[in-house]
Amino acid sequence: MALEKPAGRKSLGDIVFDRIHRAIKSGAFAPDERLPTEHELAAEFEVSRPIVREALRRLREQGLIYSRRGAGSFVRSVGLKQPLGFGQLENVADLLNCYEFRLTLEPAAAACAAKRHDPETLSAIAAALELMRDATNRQSHREDADFQFHLAIARASENSYYSTAMEALKEHIAVGMRFHGASVKRESTGLVRVFDEHARIYDAISRGDGALAQSLMHDHLSGSRERLFERRKPAPGDE
Repeated sequence: MALEKPAGRKSLGDIVFDRIHRAIKSGAFAPDERLPTEHELAAEFEVSRPIVREALRRLREQGLIYSRRGAGSFVRSVGLKQPLGFGQLENVADLLNCYEFRLTLEPAAAACAAKRHDPETLSAIAAALELMRDATNRQSHREDADFQFHLAIARASENSYYSTAMEALKEHIAVGMRFHGASVKRESTGLVRVFDEHARIYDAISRGDGALAQSLMHDHLSGSRERLFERRKPAPGDE
């Protein structure tokens, strides 16, 4: 079954991950049942094996499958529930709490990414940055590319706790990015400034400067939070 990538939507890797994820959750595979091989999955979805391999890696990180050397990938009997889960984002206080958590999570992940990235994981960060560059040049904001940039950094940290937490927070982060994107588009240089913040984070990671990457990520998230919520602060005497 060939997969078509909708314009501006999920990547083929995301679609393959979602399809296998749903199959496991629905009970299509029994606990400890072996999944089809990478070759078989690639043929079924008509994608390359690296795309399948990436989807399987994400499933392992979420505790849904495990691998046996030389035998393949198997469904975890205790993996029918994700290790992390967050309730629905219900109000502004939840969004502020999400930013507060990201400020402890993502700067540390950026520091690790600077020290541990390899050509493949660095390329994933660069690819997301290029999508953001193209959108910025068109005076637009792509929250999907924005999230992929931050997720790619978490994956480059080589610490699955960072990337798993980011994936579990995807819908929450998307809300903040959507509002933040709308906010900066109202400023004449807002989109360019925010893109530059991302570009400087990438540059620090690519040069292996963990301290600078950590500082720049912290400043970027703090700035995003302030830009998003500054208009909500009551003026003196308004209480």
